[in-house]
Amino acid sequence: MTPRLRWVLGGLAALAVLAVMLIGYYVLSVFQVWRAARADDARPSDAIVVLGAAQYDGHPSPAFAARLDHAYALYQQGIAPLVVVTGGKQPGDRFTEAGVGADYLIARGVPDAAILRETTSHNSWESLQASARFLFPRDVRRVVLVSDPFHSLRIRLTAEEIGFDAVTSPTRTSPIRGSAEWRRFLGEGLRVAVGRVFGFGRATRVSRALSWRLNHTRAEGVERPDIGKQRQARVGPRPRESLS
Repeated sequence: MTPRLRWVLGGLAALAVLAVMLIGYYVLSVFQVWRAARADDARPSDAIVVLGAAQYDGHPSPAFAARLDHAYALYQQGIAPLVVVTGGKQPGDRFTEAGVGADYLIARGVPDAAILRETTSHNSWESLQASARFLFPRDVRRVVLVSDPFHSLRIRLTAEEIGFDAVTSPTRTSPIRGSAEWRRFLGEGLRVAVGRVFGFGRATRVSRALSWRLNHTRAEGVERPDIGKQRQARVGPRPRESLS
């Protein structure tokens, strides 16, 4: 065997080992996401934090309503004296997710004085980071996070990175079931795997920057001949991070 062939085979073997390690790390992350989804670690805390989801012109989506209903049940159990609802709005929206969530809880009987609103965020990191800005000065760090089950591990790790003493209590009435839920398990496994290596804040910022650049490039349009005419590519408003 020539030295060159030996070098090539060694490189291929190293790449194969690296690929197996990366796949194993990803599979482990997916398993941990699935395991965290099955747990409910609610305990007496300073606040219940509800991660936002889509709202439709002042009405929470079924997924958002499921989260709010669970937060209401925890509040009724005396888990915490405060409920924090999070989520901003997209271009063209009249209402923020936090505002819609607060109105929903007030209609259920939660006093307005017991609700805090975070109205600027568009993803989980932003929701928790923005919430920390007004919770930490109040000495509120011990929180219960409410979201969908597949979301539990990532939001807990994100909250801990920001400085919260966090546990999760996922809703069990989410409309996301079956194959749709498993697709989210797989996606969350990737996000957790990347976030653990690079940090969840940094990973979120890079993802937002890439998304903005991609949408900006598309919005500028790409001119090309098309049967003697030129057409400009168009895109609509950037959608909210799906069930962030």
